[in-house]
Amino acid sequence: METHFQKELQELEESLLKMAGLVEGAISDAVQSLVKRDSDLAQKTFEGEDKINDMELAIDDSCLKLLALRHPVATDLRFITSAMKIITDLERMGDQAVNIAERAISLNQEPQLKPYIDIPRMAEITQSMVKDVLDAFVNQDPKLARSVCERDDLVDGLNDQVFRELLTYMYGDSQTIARAVHLMIVCRCLERIADHATNLAEDVIFMLDARVIKHHADVKEGGEGRNIT
Repeated sequence: METHFQKELQELEESLLKMAGLVEGAISDAVQSLVKRDSDLAQKTFEGEDKINDMELAIDDSCLKLLALRHPVATDLRFITSAMKIITDLERMGDQAVNIAERAISLNQEPQLKPYIDIPRMAEITQSMVKDVLDAFVNQDPKLARSVCERDDLVDGLNDQVFRELLTYMYGDSQTIARAVHLMIVCRCLERIADHATNLAEDVIFMLDARVIKHHADVKEGGEGRNIT
């Protein structure tokens, strides 16, 4: 029979997934507002920001109440503390989506500087990381969470590649500098979203395996991570 506490944990998970869905939508709308030069999608991103922020506060409050009233231990304790970390990263992803949308509005008012090839690819990988880390959380799949961590290097590499390409535009024509800087910031925002997805993946691994892999702890400890008991 399901206990009241188990029901509360289920409701917490559902709230997390709802917040994550809002963040996923914000990232998608922000990127598409740039690629499709559609400033209405950027405006949609702005309108969703308050909902994401409100959900972070509500979920954090729920977690604190569960900790204070239920005194969870072991797996349940890790789930609740991981949830508190997850909502922080989700909220920051939402902030980065807003930053992308702001740059998109500015860029959409100017001639397109360059074909958008690497940036959509970077966004595609980043969005797949966000989606997969949430799937790893729901399905309790630490292997999928680790694959998210591994993709972070791909995003970093694309960020460096686009940065170097944009520098050539800036050196070649000073009139491209403003647009190039906007695109650099877009790439930086995507790179930061990927970092947050990696943080989430590390939290999922901790929640499921009680194993710390932050700061390459898994390498330092012979590939197995550091156990938390």
